[in-house]
Amino acid sequence: MSIANDGKQGYENAAKDIKDVSLQQMFRQYSLERGRYAAELTHEINNLNGSPDKSGGPLGALHRVWMDIKAAITSGDRDAILTACITGEEAAVKSYTEVLQDPMIVGRTYEIITHQLGGIYAALNTIRSLVPVKS
Repeated sequence: MSIANDGKQGYENAAKDIKDVSLQQMFRQYSLERGRYAAELTHEINNLNGSPDKSGGPLGALHRVWMDIKAAITSGDRDAILTACITGEEAAVKSYTEVLQDPMIVGRTYEIITHQLGGIYAALNTIRSLVPVKS
């Protein structure tokens, strides 16, 4: 759950700090999406009589990534913000992929995580397309 909340916060910060209005809107949309992801994960964890992981676990690594990214985002530089978001999304993809390899993740839980991973890939590809290719 913390992975989605960290993405939500990271995109909120990016939307506040970037000057491009279309990117602000896109980041706000991604922030809302990550908020929905967190709510879905919390609901699923509660349905399974678990408690949301607040200490780390397989998804907790993204928290540290988004915290490290904040410095780049606060600079206001478009390419730095986009690159920071790419880094965060790549970390999310890695974490989600690792979770999906756990044989205990099955049924509805597997479907939720797979669906969310698809959304993360879509965001990652969109953001990557916005970064100029350096020669």
